[in-house]
Order: sequence, then structure tokens, then C-alpha cells
Amino acid sequence: MSDNTSPDTTRPPLPDRLCIEPGSPHYVPAVFEHDVGIRFNGKERFDVTEYCISEGWVKVPSGKTLDRKGNPLLIQLKGKVEAFYK
Repeated sequence: MSDNTSPDTTRPPLPDRLCIEPGSPHYVPAVFEHDVGIRFNGKERFDVTEYCISEGWVKVPSGKTLDRKGNPLLIQLKGKVEAFYK
């Protein structure tokens, strides 16, 4: 039974703001060693690139549109944001 409870205690706390891009100052590699889920306005989202809980927004890709560097063009959606470990 101790094996089932030990992974929960080794998880780092989820930050208020997190980004999946390694070049971002809000990228935390230790968090991504575990599965992170994002619930936005009560529904789980699987396409979130960045979130901020205190400001209440997420950034998601805008369809297949790319910026001039070839990265997905992101839009910011406002609402209730919850981050959790799966």
C-alpha cells in the first residue's frame, strides 16, 4: 500500500502559471514528469499550451493557423481554470 501513496507525495505543487514551451520562463520541467490536466469552465481541455489560475485564462491553438515562425497561433480564453494531476 505504501507504493500507491508515495508517488503523490513526490509530485511538486502545481504553479499558478505554467507553459509547455521549454523556452518560456513559466516552464517547470519537474511538473511535466507527471500527467497534468487542465479543467477550463468545468470541462477538461487537452489542447492548453499555457495557463494562469489567478488571472483566469488559458492559451490554446487557433485551428491550424501558424505564426511567422511556424508555431501555432494561440488565442487566450478567459474563465475558471483548474490544474490537477491525473
